[in-house]
Amino acid sequence: MAQLHIKQRQAGDVAILDLDGEVRIGDSATALRGAIRELVAAGNKKILLNLAGVRYIDSSGIGELIANYTTVGRSGGQLKLLNLTDKVQDLLVITKLLTVFDVYESEAEALSSFK
Repeated sequence: MAQLHIKQRQAGDVAILDLDGEVRIGDSATALRGAIRELVAAGNKKILLNLAGVRYIDSSGIGELIANYTTVGRSGGQLKLLNLTDKVQDLLVITKLLTVFDVYESEAEALSSFK
């Protein structure tokens, strides 16, 4: 069974989710959805996903990223990605989703990009 550990922290008005594990069909994708929906429901408009610890994302996980991006956007917020691993970056290039998401390699740069 795929494990995904999600640690939440704040940097000013930006909620950062540090992800560690795999984002795939089942509990891990559901856990990610739940964490982001909780943030949106609590009024968070600026969400940064730190993917440094994500070793694998399947098609369901990619779908979850897109759904969460849409959910946050509809609430007037922004969802951005940080520290993509080579595997995850390759997957986003292949699916042409790298052009959809704002992606950063430095947390400081990502934080300053939020308006």
